[in-house]
Amino acid sequence: MSSSLPSAAGLVFNIQRFALQDGPGIRTTVFLKGCPLHCWWCSNPESRRPEIELALHRARCIGCRSCQQACSRGAISFADDRCRINRQRCDACLDCVPACPSRALEIVGRWLTIAEVMDPVLRDMGYYRRSQGGLTVSGGEPLQQWRFTEGLLREARRHGIHTALDTSGHADWDALAGMLRHTDLVLFDFKHLDADRHRQGTGLENRQIFENLERILTQTKIKVWIRYPLVPTFNDTDEAVAAACRYLRGLPRPVDKISLLPFHNLASGKYQSREEQYPAEELPLPPAERLRDLRALIEGHGFLVEIAR
Repeated sequence: MSSSLPSAAGLVFNIQRFALQDGPGIRTTVFLKGCPLHCWWCSNPESRRPEIELALHRARCIGCRSCQQACSRGAISFADDRCRINRQRCDACLDCVPACPSRALEIVGRWLTIAEVMDPVLRDMGYYRRSQGGLTVSGGEPLQQWRFTEGLLREARRHGIHTALDTSGHADWDALAGMLRHTDLVLFDFKHLDADRHRQGTGLENRQIFENLERILTQTKIKVWIRYPLVPTFNDTDEAVAAACRYLRGLPRPVDKISLLPFHNLASGKYQSREEQYPAEELPLPPAERLRDLRALIEGHGFLVEIAR
């Protein structure tokens, strides 16, 4: 399956209605596939690759082997009545999916037009108006599909819908600036201030990310909420959080809020469906007392703080 992006469509892996954590009010969040970062704690591994993929839910498999018969590439085999997929042989033709009577095989990702995405978005206009909600475009990294994202935000604005962009900030400024013309709120991920630690955790340095954050705050008046994924052993120390606060205090204008996103290990099943090991599976969850302490630390630097649930 080609990873090239048709100009009139975007590769979407989920559309979540009635979302409450991705901006103000009741929202519809559109999740796009493809991300340049490789965060080892990623809770959405299906978002990383910019192509349609095949997921296997082994608990649903009844061992009928219909999928094996449907696979012309010989990519599916069985051992001890357990289905296995040779990912090197699989070309994502997806003929096996409709052949599976128990829905153990699932397509991850759909090419959708802006009109197809806007159809479920527009159904909830009443909820947006009553709750001051709207549309959030997330990922993966929506800047990877910047033409589609810009068109989607523009169309939402045309209908009078509040728009939010959830981004890591890793992109060329020209692409980001085009989207900002149609964006009311930026949810900006802040993973680590230290460049080496950021590279160790995500595979990329953070220079371009912070340059883009500073340009947003310098060249626009768009509201910015910082989203800080709190990951044990990576960025959860007092020193790391305080350094982030000091940096944010020195920016051209203040950010509107900092949201702490405590690590959770609910992604284990997603990694299993991809036949991958989850690097963060044994990571401890941040205790409530620790979250209260960090909230107080951030508030002490003068920021409004929210702890996501």
